[in-house]
Amino acid sequence: MPDCLFCKIRDGQIPAKVVHRDDACLAFEDIKPQAPTHLLLIPLRHVATVNDLTVEEREMVGHLFVTAAKLAKERGHADNGYRLVMNCNRDAGQTVFHLHLHLLGGRPFDWPPG
Repeated sequence: MPDCLFCKIRDGQIPAKVVHRDDACLAFEDIKPQAPTHLLLIPLRHVATVNDLTVEEREMVGHLFVTAAKLAKERGHADNGYRLVMNCNRDAGQTVFHLHLHLLGGRPFDWPPG
């Protein structure tokens, strides 16, 4: 997608603090962190929202979650806990329409959120 912010980050057209990259996903620090650790994990392939996922993409979505758990452990959040959030569309707070998973850790979180 030529106008997608996260595609531009993926392609190196916009700088980001990348913390992980593999053949399926990219993780980078959020520019407006809501916790001491706030990473965004995106698939390398553009998918706009959760609504656009197909059965064929379940491995890619699983990979995002497995990678998030790995990064949370590396940052010392596995034992105390962390939050994973994936918003879908505007009313849920999605502002960039490229599927992404927020990894938040390093502080307690209230429930219900937002």
